[in-house]
Amino acid sequence: MNVRRSAAVLAATAVIGAATPAVAASPSPTPSVAIPSGLYGSTDPTYDGVWRQSLALLAQDTAGVKPAGKAVDWLTGQQCANGSFAAFRADPAQACDAKLMVDSNSTAAAVQALAALGGHEAAADKAVGWLKSVQNADGGWGYAPGGASDTNSTSVVIGALAAAGEKPAEVVKGGKSPYDALVELALPCAAGGAFAYQPDKQGKLAANADATAAGVVGALGEGLAAEAAAKTAAATCAALGTPRQAAANGAAYLAKSVAKDGYLTSVLPGAENQPDYGNTADAVVALAAQGGAEQARGPLAWLQRNAAAWAKQSGPAAYAQLIFAAHATGTDPRAFGGTDLVAALNATGPTPQQTGKATGGLQRDDSDEKDSDDGFGVWWTVGVFLVAGIGIGFLISGRRKRRP
Repeated sequence: MNVRRSAAVLAATAVIGAATPAVAASPSPTPSVAIPSGLYGSTDPTYDGVWRQSLALLAQDTAGVKPAGKAVDWLTGQQCANGSFAAFRADPAQACDAKLMVDSNSTAAAVQALAALGGHEAAADKAVGWLKSVQNADGGWGYAPGGASDTNSTSVVIGALAAAGEKPAEVVKGGKSPYDALVELALPCAAGGAFAYQPDKQGKLAANADATAAGVVGALGEGLAAEAAAKTAAATCAALGTPRQAAANGAAYLAKSVAKDGYLTSVLPGAENQPDYGNTADAVVALAAQGGAEQARGPLAWLQRNAAAWAKQSGPAAYAQLIFAAHATGTDPRAFGGTDLVAALNATGPTPQQTGKATGGLQRDDSDEKDSDDGFGVWWTVGVFLVAGIGIGFLISGRRKRRP
């Protein structure tokens, strides 16, 4: 998908994903707010602070790294009294009010990270309680409370529910579960078997690769750091009915989409088709979660050859996405096409606590080291287009979740 919560994507409330920018980046503007010392990444966190922090901490945990205490404290300090999270709160000491835009995606990502780290059950449970309180009558979630359900938001919330020990199928509103919402957003085989982001104004569904990668993982009851299925089997499209079949159909669509070149494509306004690194990483996770690691070998190999420059430009969330892809396929994230993704991620924020041999014996050091190449300039440009109405869909603990 990209670094999923780009600036204007979040400002547009209903938009969850964006086309991935080309690797070449324009100079980044000066952040409009000071970068907190506990936060990963050096770009303006206004629209993606909680999202990128949650992915970074979850990816570290997945790779056997114990995050810096100040990094975890920064995330927990962002939570509102009602349990929700906004994309970023510059002054956590100031109480959340009606003017603050809280959202399902930041909240669900934070739950997944905190649940994986352990010791934050009260915060996670309060966040889950808020998510349940804003569930839509169709069983799903939109980005903002009250917004129409979309595949990406519903899927990342499913991951949060499972991470917190809930059974997503039993979290219902109006008799509908999150899985019911996802099945309603899935296309039949005649239309490719993909997931749509949302119905259009006429109620029609259109295939969306970003939403499909998220939907496959969500329909399986998995989260952002999903693991590979126990059995390897190529996905085939069949008549819709169950969430598992919707996941298989979506995986078949993704497999076909990456079969030729090894990657998914995105189109920026006025630009030619170009590789979408983030969505391709998400597709790797989805294919592995549905059909086993072998089903994702093609796009995984493409990422290993080509994604290092994109991740360096895009920052912590991008490194996290690649670590999730490595995790889902049993690939060493410390030797990912010649790049140590874990070391690169760690370098974008506070140095993790000592974790022993797995991380080279890092010592606790809450330094404020940052990576200056988060690629915010391109994201800001992309975001301007998205706020104008060009939105597409997204995404989703290193532990196995209960499948529907």
